[in-house]
This record gives sequence, structure tokens and C-alpha cells, in this order.
Amino acid sequence: MSVLSVLDPAVTVAHAVVATIAHVLPTALAIVLFVLAVRLCLHPLARAAARGEKARSKLAPKVAELNKKHRNNPEKAREALAELYRKEQVSPFAGCLPMLVQIPFFSVMYRLFTTPNDLLDHTLFGVPLGLHVGNAHGAGQFAVFGLLYAGLAAVGYVNYRRARRATAAAQTAPQPGAALLPYLSFASVLFAALVPVAAALYLLTTSVWSASERAWLYRGTGQVPATALAV
Repeated sequence: MSVLSVLDPAVTVAHAVVATIAHVLPTALAIVLFVLAVRLCLHPLARAAARGEKARSKLAPKVAELNKKHRNNPEKAREALAELYRKEQVSPFAGCLPMLVQIPFFSVMYRLFTTPNDLLDHTLFGVPLGLHVGNAHGAGQFAVFGLLYAGLAAVGYVNYRRARRATAAAQTAPQPGAALLPYLSFASVLFAALVPVAAALYLLTTSVWSASERAWLYRGTGQVPATALAV
């Protein structure tokens, strides 16, 4: 039994919603609209996470200064940092909780679009939504997979360039492994190769939303949030 099976009641509700929309629209479009509706409902949490990230970013120079000042006294450093966060009324975990709250919603959508159900019997441009690329045949089916992967790669490239700029601007000294982090922006392309068409369509839709949302919430700041590489 999958760990995600605890989400099955919520998956059933999500299935009913998508199925209802699919009565009047193509199922693939119903999936896109459902994902966009969920992301819109979660937008307040994304805004809260952005506020937390910005607050922590403003304190970053002071945090670095305190760490340097008390580098030989970890206990004193922890006390000084706690006092700084208390004085500025900022949590050191600001921005993390809103993002964690979103994880169950994403897990529900992932399970809906990867677990066999009647929605996956429908098609996208003639390709079954439950089809994996390993079982594809014919130029038409491979073309649909290719378009989905190309879309994810394009979004990944946008995130990659943004992450590269932010990493270069934030670091005063090279950090081990930091140069590799921007390449994680392309992880969704690799993941999409392991899931059926419906899940790849979900990944593309939510990735486009995430990239657009971040660009809006962090406009003019040059920041990339800690969750920028997440879907």
C-alpha cells in the first residue's frame, strides 16, 4: 500500500471535480483548469511565503555579521540570532510553513494523475492520458510527449537563468555544490518521463504557474525563493 493512500478521500473529491468539468470540456483541458484553480486557491500561501523570504533576506547581512562576530562561540551566536529575530519580529523559518502546507494539495493532484482511473482513459490529441512514454508508438504519440517535455524544459530554462543570477548575486564566496543547484530546475523534465501524460500535463501546468507566480511576487528584488526549484 502506498504511503499516499491516506490521501485517497481527497483524491476522490478531486476526481469528482475534474470529472464534472470533463462533462462539458475535454478531459485534458479539465485537468489544466483544475490545476490552475487549485494553484489560485493556494496563492495566498505563496504570498505569505514570499513575505517571509523577503523578511529573512533583509536580515541576511545582519545574520552573516553576527555569525562572523561569534564564529568561535556557537552558543553566543544562537543567542544573538534569536535576539535579532525577536527584535525584528521575523521567524527564522519565515516562508517555510506556508510552503509545507501546500505539499498535501500537490500530493493529491500527483496521485490523481498517476493512479489508474477512468479520467486517464481519455486522450490528449489522441494520446491516452494514462500512457507512459515507454509504451508510446507512432510519430503522433511521441510528438505529444515531445511537446510536453519541451514545455517543461522551457520553464526549467527560465528558472535556471533566474537561479543562476540569484546565486551569483547572493554569494560573496563560493559555496560547495551551489553551482549545481540551478540545474535542478530541469528535474521536472526527467520526472515527467516517469509518469503518464496526465501527470506530465499537470507538471507543465503547475510549473508555468509557479514560474509566473514567482516572477510576480519577487519582481524587482532579484530574489529566488528557497522553493524556486520545486514544482
